[in-house]
Amino acid sequence: MTNPRAPGRFLLVLTTVPEEKKSLSIARTLVREKLAACVTICPTGRSVFRWQGKTCLEKERVLLIKTKSSLFDRLQSRIKEIHPYTVPEIIALPILKGSTEYLGWLDREASGD
Repeated sequence: MTNPRAPGRFLLVLTTVPEEKKSLSIARTLVREKLAACVTICPTGRSVFRWQGKTCLEKERVLLIKTKSSLFDRLQSRIKEIHPYTVPEIIALPILKGSTEYLGWLDREASGD
């Protein structure tokens, strides 16, 4: 196994989803398919953004997706397939540090097989 503490080996991927049922469906799919070790669904927040020339205000849930950097392309493709938005937010932040135990668990669970 590669060093689970190597900086940038893991990612925290963010996406937003408009409804609870769809957020649960996306989270379960990503974990079941081992593209993510864990998806945390944050409570409803409000997003203000511009879309097609208009300023929008929407209720959305934020999904915090913990995965490996090596799985990002597959994860991104899968999110695009199952996400209700035409242009879903998919932002990846590197995990620079973490506990050895947690990163080891993440390494095992996000296997992509």
